[in-house]
Amino acid sequence: MKYCKLSVNINKVALIRNSRGGNYPDIFKFAEDCERFGAEGITVHPRPDERHIRYSDLEILSSVVNTELNIEGYPSEKFLTIMDKLKPHQVTLVPDSPEALTSDNGWDIIKYFDFLKEVNNRLHFNGIRVSLFVNVDPKQIEAALKLGIDRIELYTGPFAEEYKINPTNSLIPFKEIEKRLEGSNLRLNAGHDLNLYNLAALKSVLPSLEEVSIGHALVSDALYYGIENTIGLYKRALRKGEEARG
Repeated sequence: MKYCKLSVNINKVALIRNSRGGNYPDIFKFAEDCERFGAEGITVHPRPDERHIRYSDLEILSSVVNTELNIEGYPSEKFLTIMDKLKPHQVTLVPDSPEALTSDNGWDIIKYFDFLKEVNNRLHFNGIRVSLFVNVDPKQIEAALKLGIDRIELYTGPFAEEYKINPTNSLIPFKEIEKRLEGSNLRLNAGHDLNLYNLAALKSVLPSLEEVSIGHALVSDALYYGIENTIGLYKRALRKGEEARG
């Protein structure tokens, strides 16, 4: 059972900041405080319209984040040029259109294999760990194994919905993925709609899970519990999942 890191997505904090202008709440201090309270990473996803995290935020974040900075985004030339310069610890490639409100589907790796291979090589040249946002689909996992990327991030949105109705069935596909990745060099992340209700269960069937990135639910919970307590609760949920497996 691998220890799973918690990466806090601070997009929602930036959204609040942008609603009034200026830098309040201070997203850079917020990122530092999340690390101080136990987060092992910070995730951001700049969108073309910069409705939350702005491209101008990235350079400052890269200088203040001491754990791991994970930058998500569609690999446009503009995005890749910025990544070439900043060289974050990890880049998570997502297939979102510019109009998407949130990431709601993984890559069709089979269709875009050559394109993703080229992007992966470019990022690797700059020493950046590459993760690919994928659906929980055996065919896409097989294609990812051939791509030469470092990690995949499993899109857990559909899981979160099914878990409310049938927790047992919702976990079956992840058990199969865990079995398929055994012995491979492809590492495992997960994200989207994970929360205090479903996180421990997911970790219990994915012993090799190395990182979860959580933003919306975590920031929402922080309205009630405070950010320090909330980070502690999410880390406790991950430990509960590890203990359930062990």
